[in-house]
Amino acid sequence: MIAVHLALWAASLLAAFQLRFDFHVPREHAQLIPIWLPVLLAARTATYYQCGLFRGLWRYTGARDLASIVVANTLSTGLTTVFVVYGFHGFPRSVIAIEWLTATMLVGGARFSIRLLRHRLAPPAPVAPEARRQRVLIVGAGDAGEMLLREILRSHAARWEPVGFLDDDRRKLGEHIHGVRVLGAIADLEAVAAARKIDEVLIAIPSATGAEMRAIVEHCKAVRVRFRTIPGMGDLIDGTVNVSQLRDVAIDDLLGRAPVKLDMNAISAVMRGRVVLVSGAGGSIGSELCRQVCRFGPASLLLVERTENALFNIHRELVARFPEVHLVPCIADVADARRISELLGRHRPSVVFHAAAHKHVPMMEWNPGEAVKNNVFGTKTLADLSDRFGVERFVMISTDKAVNPTSVMGVSKRVAEIYVQALSQRSRTRFVTVRFGNVLGSAGSVIPIFKEQIAAGGPVTVTHPDMRRYFMTIPEASQLVLEAGTMGNGGEIFILDMGEPVKIADLARDLITLSGFTPDVDIEVRYTGVRPGEKLFEELSVDAENADKTGHPKIFVGRFRPHPWEQVKRHLEELAKVSDGQPAEIRRRFAEAVPEYRPQHVPEPQAPAAAVEKLSA
Repeated sequence: MIAVHLALWAASLLAAFQLRFDFHVPREHAQLIPIWLPVLLAARTATYYQCGLFRGLWRYTGARDLASIVVANTLSTGLTTVFVVYGFHGFPRSVIAIEWLTATMLVGGARFSIRLLRHRLAPPAPVAPEARRQRVLIVGAGDAGEMLLREILRSHAARWEPVGFLDDDRRKLGEHIHGVRVLGAIADLEAVAAARKIDEVLIAIPSATGAEMRAIVEHCKAVRVRFRTIPGMGDLIDGTVNVSQLRDVAIDDLLGRAPVKLDMNAISAVMRGRVVLVSGAGGSIGSELCRQVCRFGPASLLLVERTENALFNIHRELVARFPEVHLVPCIADVADARRISELLGRHRPSVVFHAAAHKHVPMMEWNPGEAVKNNVFGTKTLADLSDRFGVERFVMISTDKAVNPTSVMGVSKRVAEIYVQALSQRSRTRFVTVRFGNVLGSAGSVIPIFKEQIAAGGPVTVTHPDMRRYFMTIPEASQLVLEAGTMGNGGEIFILDMGEPVKIADLARDLITLSGFTPDVDIEVRYTGVRPGEKLFEELSVDAENADKTGHPKIFVGRFRPHPWEQVKRHLEELAKVSDGQPAEIRRRFAEAVPEYRPQHVPEPQAPAAAVEKLSA
């Protein structure tokens, strides 16, 4: 490698003299070549070594290598110039510039020639004789589209035939990228796909909004072509795109949630080198919180979870992904004061994220005693013990269903919010609450249920045509919880920006479309009626909280509403006296504690009529 470079540099110096003097070098100048050449070769060898240019494989030469060559040539030419020009009067200085140019051309040209020859001489990938190359159309003629096309041409040309690009930038219309033409705008997709007999559309717009993605999907469905996309900007590794990242369009893409920007320094200051505890560590939000916390290098992470299998799965995953983090799996119920006291006393966490809760609205309507036990007194136990053992920060995960609640689940979370706020006024621990709506893909949420129903051939069941909910992705919610956990002095309720509410019926139809079916034709959408405790619309804050902006554009903070400590204690004492078998009394006690609670009449769950008839027979 070094010998080849020495030969190229020597050739570049000789070529520079020949070009400067029209191939008739005067003797007095020719005598300078043996003096300059050893100095030049020594300087070049040193700078190329420092820039790592002797270690690269020429067949993978790229723009970064060319930039390194330019830097190394410039440095070495500068060193040589100082030695030669100031040591020998009358030295032809124009030769210096010519030599720098010829050296860059020879070394760069040699490297790129090897890459070109390898590409030209490489045998084509084997393909079955009967297989036909898939004609693909790339939507997005930007950097992502160019990278995707480049890899297709390099490694997947036997499988795919790139037919063209579509892009809404009119300046690109008719231009060519690696020989593939920009055929039109995205609105022309149906016409282009039909005319060019496209088999598949590859969507290469990582910054696409939900509305833009939805429009592209509609065009693809109209001409019945397969479509796939690359991940969004937040999921791309180092901003690079490759074919292996192509995936089916997901419901998250149609919602178009923008990537979250975090204050990494603030979060790191709270997490790094500290002991962190996450309750409900095996749940949807709890497990993602654990993944996010591990990124910031805690001294130890306590995974508190009462479901053994869920704890086993998240612990096994984290051990594989973050081997450097000390993980402590703890099977424990947050309502078990003795067990939680033992854990906090032994490990002394600095930060607690409380994600453990019962969350299913109808289940809690039918089992209100469990909502009291887990959501109210589980929170109280963990909060009290966090105060006793000197936890610095306590972050409680709440829900939009706690605002003007109509369900047992919602009012139980509101009581927990009130208790945490009241306790914050008497404690050195910074107690804060983070409130947000539904998360996509969580266990028991509508998305997994809809997917099961679609796989079974339908129908997809929706409770009401006007039912609306706020949605965000699990990683987005967890990242914002971490950010909010670094804010505030205690007692605040932080409210996450959920965007615009989404109709559940629209969500169901979008999911049917993404699964390759036509809503209400292939798969029926059936309305079943509002379930016990449900509201048609959810709210994120009440008027009295008057939510204000924080330093983060997606996090708001509600105005602090003080709660008299003695009154809060009395309400919880009264609630503790009610037995599990007194649902009406539980609701009455909840209504005393939360005046805005509007309990609903809840019928007992009934077996289907056919099953009743069979049992009777």
